[in-house]
Amino acid sequence: MLAHARTKESMVNEPVPASEAKPIAAPVAPAAAALEAPRFADPTALGLFGLAIGCASLLPIAFGMKSAATVDGLRTAAVICLLFGGGCQFLAGLMSFANKNMLGGTLLTTFSFNWVINWWTLDGIANGKAPNPTVGLAVDLCFILIFLAMTYAFAFYSKLLVVFLLDIDVLYMLRIVREVAHAPALGLPIAIASTALMFLALYIAVALVLVNASGKSMLPMGGPMLGPNAGGSGPAGH
Repeated sequence: MLAHARTKESMVNEPVPASEAKPIAAPVAPAAAALEAPRFADPTALGLFGLAIGCASLLPIAFGMKSAATVDGLRTAAVICLLFGGGCQFLAGLMSFANKNMLGGTLLTTFSFNWVINWWTLDGIANGKAPNPTVGLAVDLCFILIFLAMTYAFAFYSKLLVVFLLDIDVLYMLRIVREVAHAPALGLPIAIASTALMFLALYIAVALVLVNASGKSMLPMGGPMLGPNAGGSGPAGH
């Protein structure tokens, strides 16, 4: 409609001055245009299931089971780390980026390459080629800085995600201390932290699957720790 109110007759018989004419607005899509639908379904559960499977393959070795600390055991764990830990998380990370989920995409994609390093390390040990510990320490120091920043960022989304990231922080701190202090006894705490990481990943992934299937939160994850909604219960899909 024009800015000036007119009767139907006047609009028909009276020409509109060029100065008053307004361009026809482009059609506006419904509210979905303002909030673009994700390109893919939420891939977070895929990445977390892959992480949990990768952790499971490492636990027999981490806990010192002799039947797992063999050439065949190391190679088997290496392949599982590559396909599930690396593959699932890499795919989930790229899909998260496509869905404009920067935090999830960054965490999953970055961590996926760490699983590729696990594959390379285990395969190398199986072939009698151990990785360089000095280079590994430098990478772990960089990782701990990244994960501390990500822990703070995820505090704006879910308390359980903070616990998940804190477990990763502890895991890397133990790895660093073990290397710096030459304390092989820390292998057991590292194995326990890896076990906790596996169960946390499974819990969060199952919570996401169930809320997607049922449409309601069945396994609580807690609301955000920081931000205006801090203290709320929050849906499992956060």
